[in-house]
Amino acid sequence: MGEAMASAGNADQLPYPPRTTEFTAPFWSAVADGRLTTTRCTRCEFLTFPPKVLCPQCWSRDVEYVVLSGRGRLATFTEVCVPPAVFRDEAPYVIGIVDLEENVRLLTRIRAPFDELTVGLPVHMVVRHSQPVALYEFAPSPDTENVCEEKNA
Repeated sequence: MGEAMASAGNADQLPYPPRTTEFTAPFWSAVADGRLTTTRCTRCEFLTFPPKVLCPQCWSRDVEYVVLSGRGRLATFTEVCVPPAVFRDEAPYVIGIVDLEENVRLLTRIRAPFDELTVGLPVHMVVRHSQPVALYEFAPSPDTENVCEEKNA
């Protein structure tokens, strides 16, 4: 998995950093190390993203952190040209929904020009080195080996 992960240059200061708690600290630490994690219910095995203290499927509090592949396919995407004021200096940027190999769906920034993206494109997690925490983003995969299968219709 280490080869599939990439990193950005110098750390930048986030204008609106994510909320971090004692519970989410392992998630943010893993992101900084190039790993994408989430929680899985130990009772019903349900994976949820982002990590949650409570299983949304069976309401159990018996959850554990698990490492995800960090690979998937782009389900949809859009370019943000008129962002909220706090992100004005970053526009335009692309956000998208990624379906991971583990059947987890997430919203993320996509590190690629809008006109080079297509639905179904294989993508992988990359690290955006930032302060106070590193963030995950996704970028087109250099090859299509080991990416999730197309979902049956």
